[in-house]
Amino acid sequence: MQYILAHDLGTSGNKATLYDLEGNMACSVVSEYPTYYPFDGAVEHDPDQWWQAVCTCTRDLLERSGIPPADIACVSFSGIMMGCLVVDKEGNALRNMLIWADTRSNKQEKFMLERVSLERGYRITGHRPSASYAAAKLLWIKDNEPECYQKAYKMLHAKDYIALKFTGVFATDYSDASGTNLYDLEGRRWSNELLEAWGIRPDLLPELHAAAEVIGKVTPQAAKATGLLAGTPVAMGGGDGSCASVGAGVVAEGNTYNIVGSSSWISMAARKPYFDPEMRTFNWAHLDPALITPCGTMQAAGYSYSWYRDTLCPLDYPSLNRHTEKSKPGAGGLIYLPYLLGERSPHWNHNARGAFIGMGVSTTREDMTRAVLEGVGFNLKIILDAIEKHTPTDSITMIGGGAKGAEWLQILADIWGKTLLVPRYLEEATSMGAAVAGGVAVGAYKGYDTARQYNQIVAQVEPNLDNAGIYRDLYDTFKLAYEQLEPVYEGLARVRSADR
Repeated sequence: MQYILAHDLGTSGNKATLYDLEGNMACSVVSEYPTYYPFDGAVEHDPDQWWQAVCTCTRDLLERSGIPPADIACVSFSGIMMGCLVVDKEGNALRNMLIWADTRSNKQEKFMLERVSLERGYRITGHRPSASYAAAKLLWIKDNEPECYQKAYKMLHAKDYIALKFTGVFATDYSDASGTNLYDLEGRRWSNELLEAWGIRPDLLPELHAAAEVIGKVTPQAAKATGLLAGTPVAMGGGDGSCASVGAGVVAEGNTYNIVGSSSWISMAARKPYFDPEMRTFNWAHLDPALITPCGTMQAAGYSYSWYRDTLCPLDYPSLNRHTEKSKPGAGGLIYLPYLLGERSPHWNHNARGAFIGMGVSTTREDMTRAVLEGVGFNLKIILDAIEKHTPTDSITMIGGGAKGAEWLQILADIWGKTLLVPRYLEEATSMGAAVAGGVAVGAYKGYDTARQYNQIVAQVEPNLDNAGIYRDLYDTFKLAYEQLEPVYEGLARVRSADR
């Protein structure tokens, strides 16, 4: 029997998973690596630690599973998006990678918007020009570390670097390219207009490939480091968000999914980008080159829940989940605004902050717990409403660690008024997407529809219509609360700036 090896490079570690060609998970291991915070707003990874994690995981997988290296049909990848890693001609990293959470390049964002309007940048790339993306991070290196910029041969993403270590090939795929602010989404090429406007060297951008494309083979050096056979095919793979789409079975127009992790996003498959008039949402390239994934991401979903647990209610998650059963829908008139990390979609406000509104002497811990879960649901509904102006949907596939909680799923179903579909693999959906891309690349699968067969729906949650009126009224109040607090957020931001 043959297997596909998928590496999923995340923010805290690499998950390596072996799937057989029928979609069964044979074995999975994780190797963690640290995240570095050199100064306020700076968030980095050491790429050599990625490679060490990949090598460790691969050897552990082969040993634990007992699967011989000759049975590995191919290696494929998923990885964190929106980062910036510069390497030299030999493929050596010239510095740590500025990962997706790095926002040090606010000055560069302002420079970008002075030369290309917000609307024009959004129309070309499907994203707002922002410090969150690779272009601004690269400009920060250019401005602050000019020697590093001059020595740079290519700019890569996380999975690109590991693919390079396996094959010696400098490349990226369309999905990761769509997270750079430098990719012409509809033209499926690097944007000369943006490169010229922002003064970025075109030669720094790697060659573009489809995710389901074999870009090379495992080199003898990589074989020695990982225990794989030299000559094993290596597929390009994709960014983790786009791999998650495939793993969730979102492989046809109109399919929609939500991932609930530390952050959360709602996304659907579409034939064309959706350019929201208010630019609340954005667009990724799907692993399937024929598709786009309109998307909206909020910053603190599961993170809000973990913050609440660690700060205000130190219980395990099963106990916290049971709290929600002791508080009625609407949490006794308590609202939670989930803006602990500022917010991307739908508000794009770095200064927004979290809040409980409506507390009284009768407010209970159970009300507060439920309000946190409802607040995340209300914010995601704003994103869902924006996406549904493009294509309405009746059901949403749920993945991620948050989808394990039956209580939270019911709250989300009630707030959104949608049927929620729960697949076989929740936290493994991203690596499943990478594995399917690898299978398509080597001809084991005819197309991405295979993902729907392998990650089948095993349960569904129907909305409780008795709660619809309560949540409809509270949703309007939730939106109003943010609007009224916007000037307060600005004032608090000035205080934080003065403190620094």
